Amino acid sequence: MESRRLRAVATATAVASLTALVAACGRDSGSGGGTSGKIELSLVAYSTPQAAYEKIIQAFQATPEGKNITFTKSFGGSGDQSRAVEAGLQADIVAFSLEPDMMRLVKKGLVADDWNAGPAKGMVTDSVVVIATRRGNPKNLKTWDDLAKPGVEVITPNPFTSGGARWNVLAAYGAKSAKGTDKAGGIAYLNALFANVPVQDDSARKSLQTFSSGKGDAILAYENEAIFAQQSRQPIEYTVPDSTILIENPVAVTRKSAHPAQAKAFLTFLYTPQAQKIFAANGYRPVIEGGVPGVTFPSPPALFTIGDLGGWPKATAEFFDPKGSVMADVERRLGVSIEAK
Repeated sequence: MESRRLRAVATATAVASLTALVAACGRDSGSGGGTSGKIELSLVAYSTPQAAYEKIIQAFQATPEGKNITFTKSFGGSGDQSRAVEAGLQADIVAFSLEPDMMRLVKKGLVADDWNAGPAKGMVTDSVVVIATRRGNPKNLKTWDDLAKPGVEVITPNPFTSGGARWNVLAAYGAKSAKGTDKAGGIAYLNALFANVPVQDDSARKSLQTFSSGKGDAILAYENEAIFAQQSRQPIEYTVPDSTILIENPVAVTRKSAHPAQAKAFLTFLYTPQAQKIFAANGYRPVIEGGVPGVTFPSPPALFTIGDLGGWPKATAEFFDPKGSVMADVERRLGVSIEAK
């Protein structure tokens, strides 16, 4: 009896040891690709490119570099996602709506200082701010002035939680201030515009859902969001204003990645024609030199960049500081929260 118990214990111990060995073999130390075990990478991104990333991940997994790699994915408002990573959310790759959300992690040592050293300067996609309306555009809303008219409801997210909202704000301000040369006129326009905003969701994707549910006459959105809505058979159309801002979206590998080689392989894949074509199919403008064959987008005659408004540090302090800024004043007058959630 005793010997049977000893044999059972020995057998159980051997099985446990073998199981542990197999599990250990299935884990990779993060050096190089082509491992026999599964590697799990964590992608933390802003909300709008979710559909594109789902397809790109599938394409990457079909390559030799991505064969044994699985992903956990988190999508949400750009600012919220950046703050979550800052607070400890595990991430191997981070993709945000705008550069300040990346710089928050650079300052904390979570992303390398040279994250933007590549040919695309760390930007993985481009877009522009557009005016989207319901099919037929019943109120004939095509210009920035149209959106400030009495009785017009405009949907845009909260700029203190959403990167998309910040692009919308700066697109409107830049267009109506002649790229910042008429500051008073630009600020007056923002007050008039936001007086027509009935609800401010915490992300661009939620704002699109609000608009799709029937709220609002127009929505300020990424061009790619408007294209996404059309592809989803939602009854909308959109106008690219003559004057609008070029949206540039950053991506990087974190310094705390448990699998930096595999994360870097995925980052590299994002700049291949195959991945950029998937982004383009989802409405994003390619960033690789020479573009993607067969992919064209309209060129607004008065397109401007964040650089024309002084760059992100200046724009963030001037427009989005909750302690005192243009948008803090605008939102307080309307009774809207300026607290990052």
